[in-house]
Amino acid sequence: MIRDDIKTALVTAMKAGEKDTTSTIRLIQSAIKNRDIEGRTQAVVSDDDALVVEVLQKMVKQRRESIEMFEKGGRQELADGEKAEVAVIERFLPAQLSEDDTRAAIEAIKTDLGASGMKDMGRVMAELKSRHAASLDMSKASALVKAALS
Repeated sequence: MIRDDIKTALVTAMKAGEKDTTSTIRLIQSAIKNRDIEGRTQAVVSDDDALVVEVLQKMVKQRRESIEMFEKGGRQELADGEKAEVAVIERFLPAQLSEDDTRAAIEAIKTDLGASGMKDMGRVMAELKSRHAASLDMSKASALVKAALS
């Protein structure tokens, strides 16, 4: 399980004296704990790894947006800090599909659903998310789906 990998990595980073890695892993654990608390009032998620992956992807997305804004604002030192956090977080994410594999998955879904135009984008995106949510950056996939349906 990914949670166990995160705990092991925290202990390893603490023993090695890697303060930046330790603080990032603690942020990850905190975000997961917050998601667990939110989940108490919602439907129970049967797959714990899916929940953790969702939290990690959200964290990466937030940091990438921050990096972009810091670079536009001329704050490279802050952008570098965010990039270091992204590198630590991505260690725990499953391998992402390549662009070619993503295009192939989109074409397969498009064929399965009989999607032909932009009006079918919602259906294609929903199916793509249900099949490949853990291994895709959905924002990049959205652009590829749009291109495939145009």
